Amino acid sequence: MKRLSPIVFLLIFAVSCSKSVVENAKTNAVTAKPASTAAPALSNQANASASPKGERGTPDEAKATLEKAVEHYSSAGREMALSDFTKKKAPFGDRDLYVACIGSNDKLVANGGFPNLVGTSVDAWKDADGNQVGKAIRQALAKGEASVKYNWYNPVTRALEHKVFFFQKVGDDICGVGAYTP
Repeated sequence: MKRLSPIVFLLIFAVSCSKSVVENAKTNAVTAKPASTAAPALSNQANASASPKGERGTPDEAKATLEKAVEHYSSAGREMALSDFTKKKAPFGDRDLYVACIGSNDKLVANGGFPNLVGTSVDAWKDADGNQVGKAIRQALAKGEASVKYNWYNPVTRALEHKVFFFQKVGDDICGVGAYTP
C-alpha cells in the first residue's frame, strides 16, 4: 500500500475538518446552538442567536447595547464589566453585536467578538483597508463624535463587512458596540 506524503495527508485532513466545521455550523445555525468549535480564535461564548430578531444587530440595537454596557460599567465596576463584556454575558452579546473597550493605555481591555485580541495595542488594530481603527476612534472622540465606520471581519458570518462602531468614554476607557452591514 502506498504511503501518503505529509503534505497530501495535511490537505486531506484540512478538507475533512473544513467539511465537519461547515456541517457543524449548518447544524448549529438550524438548531440555534452556539458553534463552540467552529473557529477557535473567535469567541466560543453562547450568544443570543436563538432570539426571534433578525440575523444581524441593527445600528439602533448597537446603541441600545452600548447604553446597557455603560450602565453596567457604572454599577458593577470596571473589572466586572470588562470581564462580562469579553465573555459576551447577556445582554452584552447578541448575534453579531458585542462590546469592545479600549483602555487608557491604548490596549484593548474587552472584546466580546474577539477575546483573543484583549491586551493588544489598538495602534496595531487596522481594518481591511489598512486604516488604523484605534486611532480613528480616538480622533473622533476628540472631535466630539461618537461613531466611526470601517471594514471588519464579522465573527458570526465570518465575512468582511462594513461596520459602524458607536462608542463613548466610560471612566478611563472607551467602550463601544458596532453593527455590521453586508
